[in-house]
Amino acid sequence: MFEELHRKMNHFWNDDRTLSETDPEFIELFSRFAYDEVVHEPEANDDALDETDRCLAVIAAIIGAQGMDAFDMMLPVVYQAGVTSVQLKEVIYQATAFAGFAHSLPYLKKLNDFLNARNVQLPLAPQATVTADDRLAKGAQVETAIFGDAMQDFHRKGPDDTKHINVWLTDNCFGDYYTRGGLTLAQREMVTLCILIAQGGCDAQVRAHIRGNLHLGRDTHYLIAVISQCLPYIGYPRALNAIACIRDVVKD
Repeated sequence: MFEELHRKMNHFWNDDRTLSETDPEFIELFSRFAYDEVVHEPEANDDALDETDRCLAVIAAIIGAQGMDAFDMMLPVVYQAGVTSVQLKEVIYQATAFAGFAHSLPYLKKLNDFLNARNVQLPLAPQATVTADDRLAKGAQVETAIFGDAMQDFHRKGPDDTKHINVWLTDNCFGDYYTRGGLTLAQREMVTLCILIAQGGCDAQVRAHIRGNLHLGRDTHYLIAVISQCLPYIGYPRALNAIACIRDVVKD
């Protein structure tokens, strides 16, 4: 799938000219690396990292890095590869909790334009599984499932002046978003990690969600493979920082 992007990039417009006309050398060097070397490097892949998860990781990293042009370029590629409309929506919804509404809103609008152009009926089928009455309890269950028993009653803990944020993490972040359909819990936690590593400056949260991924059954080889696939879109410093966080977590 990703090998086809080299050809598709020729149709990606910038200032009314294709990059193939304005920057053919850049197209060649980036495509050779991202869609050949990275995709075919055995240590940059994992048997558990299927094409869907690779696409989800790349899209999540692009959103985290705030790469709207790259998002626009990748949408038809991942859609053709089989990532569903619901899955794409859910990645953006998930990004709202970890990158903020100000960052996720433009991507939601761009995706809606993309789906409308393909005659996809909007709104999509609802994916919510909680109500206003049980979102806190369901969120607490998800927190424990991801991070272990140490997270029990998290929303009741902490200093009084910030305890409300712990409640919001439980009922909103984990209750409203993590309980939704469309993505598995393991996919959501992987997507979250990609959003965080792409932003930079979130090392504490990156380490926490590395632990969450490991607790859900992923191993370090899988996580390094995910980061490797994201590297062309987020750059070496953030990818290497993420790998350093994995080393720290494993050492601890």
